[in-house]
Amino acid sequence: MYELTDVTKEYRRGKATVTALDAVGLTVPSGSRLVIQGPTGGGKSTLLQLLGGLDRASRGSVVLDGTDLSRLSEAKLTRLRAERIGFVFQGFHLIPTLSAQENVETALVPLGLRAAERRRRAAEALDSVGLAERAQHLPSELSGGQQQRVAIARALAKHPQVLLADEPTGNLDEATRDEVMDVLERRWRELGLTFVMVTHDSALARRAERVARITAGRIEVSGPVGGQPPSEAVPPKGLSMT
Repeated sequence: MYELTDVTKEYRRGKATVTALDAVGLTVPSGSRLVIQGPTGGGKSTLLQLLGGLDRASRGSVVLDGTDLSRLSEAKLTRLRAERIGFVFQGFHLIPTLSAQENVETALVPLGLRAAERRRRAAEALDSVGLAERAQHLPSELSGGQQQRVAIARALAKHPQVLLADEPTGNLDEATRDEVMDVLERRWRELGLTFVMVTHDSALARRAERVARITAGRIEVSGPVGGQPPSEAVPPKGLSMT
């Protein structure tokens, strides 16, 4: 799925040049899960932004399914993000005046789908994260865990191949964190997504088969290069969460 070769990302800070990533090489196979950890400022979020086409490498290549993201025009890169990559962030980024259903539908507008198809996909995505009965609720009427599940539904409604998550449980308490991770992991397994997540939480990292640790722009990966765990590890579909 992803093949990174000698990826370097540099930023200008005044007269100085800051190297966020330094000649990084990384393979993320289709359907696999990778957790990224490291100290603040070590390059974790920069790497995730490059994987998502939200930023471009200064040097090297970031190849997604044979397509070098650095060679795409802005228009083609925007289209690729809209069609193939789902994003979940620490902040829920929900529009406060829209219902859960409408928030999920916003991700589908760039795809040019008919209104009826947008409604169908949004309802299906909310149901898949256990929120069918909350579809018409505003974000202010939902708990933090429910708001994050709406954000997950929004990412999944466009049927992406890749799910990128940047500290998706950072604003949640421990119990809600585990519930949200159960949702993310279940959908990853069921849909065969390529799942890459940045987290400071070592408890979450221990749930992953493969972990990349980034320090001062350099990467070290532990664990096998492979796909999904056995299907029997999938939690029951019926979830009870708040």
